[in-house]
Amino acid sequence: MITATNLTKVYNGITVLNIDQLNIPTGQIFGLVGNNGAGKTTFFSLLLDLIQPTTGCIFNNEITVGQSESWKPFTSSFIDESFLIGYLRPEEYFYFIGELRNQNKADVNAFLENFGDFFHDEILGKRKYLRDLSKGNQKKVGIVAALIGNPKLVILDEPFANLDPTTQIRFKKIIKELTANGDTTFLISSHDLIHITGVCERIVVMDRGVLVKDIITSEETLQELETYFSGEHFKEDKRFS
Repeated sequence: MITATNLTKVYNGITVLNIDQLNIPTGQIFGLVGNNGAGKTTFFSLLLDLIQPTTGCIFNNEITVGQSESWKPFTSSFIDESFLIGYLRPEEYFYFIGELRNQNKADVNAFLENFGDFFHDEILGKRKYLRDLSKGNQKKVGIVAALIGNPKLVILDEPFANLDPTTQIRFKKIIKELTANGDTTFLISSHDLIHITGVCERIVVMDRGVLVKDIITSEETLQELETYFSGEHFKEDKRFS
């Protein structure tokens, strides 16, 4: 599904991302972890063609990102609240996203019926603008909007942040249900080691733009990650003090 080759990004002479090779197969729930400044958001921004690489390429389903836009119809994402349109109400935003993905209002309404528990009666029918919702409810709207239209690739940056525990659990269940058919791929970055090990089949650790660990998730993965991030090499680096 996703291949990155000789991918780098340099700002003012400083290399913030340097990936020789990364392959993410179709249907995988892929997790990306690392401390602030590790390069996670940079990688996602390159994957979404929001910025241009200094060298190398990213391929999305064999389509070169940056040279074609034919990957966009089957790719969706929610990176942060800037993806929302604050002066719209949630329903209006969902219909807007649906129209972009060839879904009419009836399609969107039918889709939203699946998320009653996730919304917890705090989103729909409240006549609030997106800008007036709590951070957690804005996150819920962004996540669900990213799922409209049955995308084959879903990219989410820190999706567990600002969600209450009940919603976090429901969200992990939603991801597993959506990937049960084997043809929907999720890319998730998170600082929450417990949740990301609880939902992802594979976890890659980034440190200062480099991939330093590639783990198939098991019962030992959480302890392995906790041991890594409590290591002496982070204590010695002022960026992580």
